[in-house]
Amino acid sequence: MAVGGGNGDGSGAMINGGEGRPVFRGVSELLLDAKGRVAIPARHRDGLAAGGGGLVITADHGGCLLIYPQATWEPIQAELMGLSSFDDRIRSVQRLLVGHADDVELDAAGRILVPPALRRYAGLDKRVVLVGQGQKLELWDEVKWQAQIAQTITFPGGLPPGLQGLSL
Repeated sequence: MAVGGGNGDGSGAMINGGEGRPVFRGVSELLLDAKGRVAIPARHRDGLAAGGGGLVITADHGGCLLIYPQATWEPIQAELMGLSSFDDRIRSVQRLLVGHADDVELDAAGRILVPPALRRYAGLDKRVVLVGQGQKLELWDEVKWQAQIAQTITFPGGLPPGLQGLSL
């Protein structure tokens, strides 16, 4: 459970009280430059730098990219690679997540370079959206993000059973 209301500066990243891991939230509309770099909003930089500063970016089955602090990613990778590769479905997930995983660093200007293969996978062009998702961030092509949100708010097939009792 997160404590406090951020780090006191209005940031979208909080520190999880139990584990000291960042919690990311919020949506930021950003631009990918001609070299494939995206500037991470200042409110997320401290959280991404937690645990040594290394970042991992990888593909997500939903068509976006996932960005993790390295300390958060390492146990996920270890768990994935500990699963049996004799199951074709598991092997496919291992290929997608671990096979596409790339180590990246924030540069002095707070940017990360999104590798070309991952830009192609997610269809990233110029306009992108960074979405906080708790322990990670998602990086979407803006058009795909808008389509995802339009689909989500209609709840095709009805509200998922796990959300029916949730009160907001």
